[in-house]
Amino acid sequence: MDLDPRKLRILLAVARAGSVLAASQELFITPSAVSQQLTRLEREAGRALVRRTPRGTMLTPAGLIVVEAAEEIERAIGSAGDRLRTSDGPSGTVRIGGVASFLRSLVIPRLTDWRQRYPQLEVEITEGDLDVMTKALRRRELDLAVLEYDSDVESVPLPVGMIEQPLLDEPWKLVVPAGRLVERDLVDLSRVSLPWLGAAGGAGASAVQRLRKTAALDATPVHHFYETLTGLSLVAAGQGIAVMPALALRGIVPDNVDVLDLPGLGTRRIVLRRFAKMRSADGPVDTLIGLIRESVNEFDVHAG
Repeated sequence: MDLDPRKLRILLAVARAGSVLAASQELFITPSAVSQQLTRLEREAGRALVRRTPRGTMLTPAGLIVVEAAEEIERAIGSAGDRLRTSDGPSGTVRIGGVASFLRSLVIPRLTDWRQRYPQLEVEITEGDLDVMTKALRRRELDLAVLEYDSDVESVPLPVGMIEQPLLDEPWKLVVPAGRLVERDLVDLSRVSLPWLGAAGGAGASAVQRLRKTAALDATPVHHFYETLTGLSLVAAGQGIAVMPALALRGIVPDNVDVLDLPGLGTRRIVLRRFAKMRSADGPVDTLIGLIRESVNEFDVHAG
């Protein structure tokens, strides 16, 4: 006996719908086509599979056996489909927080590509500074936190169970009004006539404090900024000079502002923090970490 699996769905539809007419409507074929397929299936089985009664089409004992086999095939196909869908990669939501410049340049532009590669990987983004992100990480409101600090600042002890992985070191830049410091290689920070702009917290504040001590700059900043665009606006208006990380300046510097490379400015360090735990290498969190590292490796921090 050789049964055609393609005809089994016809018998299964008849069994579930209760009649040839109802089955034909569900299958979007004519009742005569259903009857023809049933006749051919019965011929293959060598016995009657259904019997017609005033109350509808009923299964014979042989028909019940074949329907049970059809249901097993249906379940196997459904299971295979589920496995194929999950084989696209890990599934789950990863909550990542961090500094705006890193998220804007190395995470957000990749989200569409990551979704195509891993359809079941969801990424939730939260922007914030070191203190806010560290607290959120401790409260387990985040799975990952991308943080910044001036590379010359001594690292502080991490909370128990938290680990830190380096991602990127990038140069600090001197940001000045256009045309004010033409001889860039001869800039003497101690002789700059414009006041410093103070960075409100974070790695920028640490970098400015370090530079002011190194260059004996004692003047207290008149203006303080948190957002990069605010600092650039102050510089463009001739209100002072600032130190900003290269990544934060990417693609947003106005024409009336110069960005200078200067020896001794140091670097900003970008790190990834998370709580260590037992995990599989193909889990959602580790998959996202791998994608972020891939993005960092492909990124040219010195490009404009």
